[in-house]
Amino acid sequence: MKHFGIMLFILWASVFAACNNTTQPETGSTTQNKGVDAPASLEIGTPLPKSDLKMADVSGSELSANEIKGENGLLVIFSCNECPYVIGWEDRYPKIAEFCQLNKIGLMVVNSNEAQRDKEDSPEAMKKHAMEKGYNFPYLLDKNHQLADALGATRTPDLFLFDKDLKLAYKGCIDDNMKEPEKVQQFYIKNAVNSLVAGQPIDPNVTKAVGCSIKRISKI
Repeated sequence: MKHFGIMLFILWASVFAACNNTTQPETGSTTQNKGVDAPASLEIGTPLPKSDLKMADVSGSELSANEIKGENGLLVIFSCNECPYVIGWEDRYPKIAEFCQLNKIGLMVVNSNEAQRDKEDSPEAMKKHAMEKGYNFPYLLDKNHQLADALGATRTPDLFLFDKDLKLAYKGCIDDNMKEPEKVQQFYIKNAVNSLVAGQPIDPNVTKAVGCSIKRISKI
């Protein structure tokens, strides 16, 4: 009985440690919606597909990537309202928006969670979320995840940076530390924008997006 008690304590301690591990995981949630395949990701140098696709903004307008792009390009962030990874990085969105504006890069935040339109990612919830978070950039509803499918976005957040010709220049993560912004060592998107505007190669131009899976619906 004594040995059983010791083994039970060790098991409990190991589970507690695992649940309280603060290391940022590499891939976040890896579960895709049942019966829904993840699309192939857009390759670097590929032109932005569906650049004329109109999407409903929380402002009531309908906007396309072509209308939002800036003189030097466009940043697309696939996001949502409730994902813990979005919540962890979302406070950096306003700084990203300011940095994009400074560098003449258009910014659009896109919600493609079609399977949750009657829940936490409904149009009403998106409007409320944008107001609460003080969004001053387009927050668009990607109906039937058309844009996400075209770009091969799989996570929230998932970033795609396009150059002035709307060719993909960078894709992946915001930076290397979701939980502690003061400890960030690699500012991936900031470095990518700086290199893009300066006409220099972006290195790295691909990082692994970390986040929740985009909640797709089956089209079968």
